[in-house]
Amino acid sequence: MNKLRRDVLKYLQLPLLCAPLGVAGLAAAQAVQSIKLALVESLSGPFANTGEAVFRNLLWATERVNARGGVRLPGGARPLVIARYDSKGQNEEALSALRAAIDDGARVIMQGNSSATAAALLDAIEKHNSREPERRVLYLNYSAVDPALTNERCSFWHFRFDAHADMRMAALMDVIKDDKAVHSAYLIGQDYSFGQAVLREARRQLSAQRPDIQIVGDELHPVGRVKDFAPYAAKIQQSGAQAVITGNWGNDLMLLVKAAREAGYEGRFYTFYGNALGAPAALGEAGVGKVLAVADWLPNVPTAESRAFYQSFRQRFPDPRDDYVHMRMQLMIEALAQSLEKAGSTDTVAVARAMEHAKVQLSGRSGAMRAEDHQFQQSLVVGVMERKGSAGVAFDVEGSGYGFKVVREIAASKAQMPAMCQMKRY
Repeated sequence: MNKLRRDVLKYLQLPLLCAPLGVAGLAAAQAVQSIKLALVESLSGPFANTGEAVFRNLLWATERVNARGGVRLPGGARPLVIARYDSKGQNEEALSALRAAIDDGARVIMQGNSSATAAALLDAIEKHNSREPERRVLYLNYSAVDPALTNERCSFWHFRFDAHADMRMAALMDVIKDDKAVHSAYLIGQDYSFGQAVLREARRQLSAQRPDIQIVGDELHPVGRVKDFAPYAAKIQQSGAQAVITGNWGNDLMLLVKAAREAGYEGRFYTFYGNALGAPAALGEAGVGKVLAVADWLPNVPTAESRAFYQSFRQRFPDPRDDYVHMRMQLMIEALAQSLEKAGSTDTVAVARAMEHAKVQLSGRSGAMRAEDHQFQQSLVVGVMERKGSAGVAFDVEGSGYGFKVVREIAASKAQMPAMCQMKRY
């Protein structure tokens, strides 16, 4: 059995240089009791690009763990294996995928590209874990940033590794408050819990930090269903807004900024996700010096460790279309591996208790889980879009010729916000 385990772990290192695990590799991994992680995400439909970007990140992260021997547990090391479940961008499909993943043996569920889906999954997991304690699951959230998920809807089973919307907005406001060229702003977002939270917090923080900025537009649009943003772009242009503040992501962001460019809009975009997935290429020269994005990390963070980290990812995924690496997703998998080893088992409650105190670091970035509400605490950065090769922009995005220069770093201690969580503990 030890020889088989060594052979399998050797095989699991191959994806670092070539392709992801195939059927044979998956079967071999299962022979040494692999730890199955279920990815429930949009892998088809209008947001398929976001789901595939997540998968690449998580795959790379698990490959790193497996390359060093897997998760060290009593009885031997065990590899991490990701099983993909397509939510098709629909809550009902996500719930069906959750049930299938649990039936298939997954005890760790990963999702993030929709706060509405996150809320649905969270409710279902709470009920499932109460009814079937022998099959309890953990929920690792890498991108669903509705603040409620770690506040009034917090759960012992849920851990969020992204900064929530209010934290991200505060980071953007740290730059907006000093942008004296902006005197009017247009707020636009997707019409669901996350988009509503972004606009609500934008109004609150503008009032507190820049009461001189006039809000000349404030609207929500359907998620993933708008094919032509020209009417929205026309309203933005006609409003005379000097800045647009938006939490849009995926195609909804790319189509919005493309329409704004075509409408001749010359104001600034303060975004949550303007740094990738088509947005820089859609904006082109019109975005230089005008599009800002907040993130937990950007490729042009000016350190040697960060440069090496990003170059390693691009070696693994050399196609420019496969760009968009997320540091937080790497830290999430590191936290999971650490928590499994600290728990000494795959018991869900034991792993959750260990994860409450996880502290991880990678390539010069670090973060720690706050036990009070299961909200990961980490530094944030704000970058502005510039041409590749200009000062501070060694790397571009998706081969677009444009990258993001870091203009502000917000320490974890400054990025944190008070918790409003009343959690039932186990």
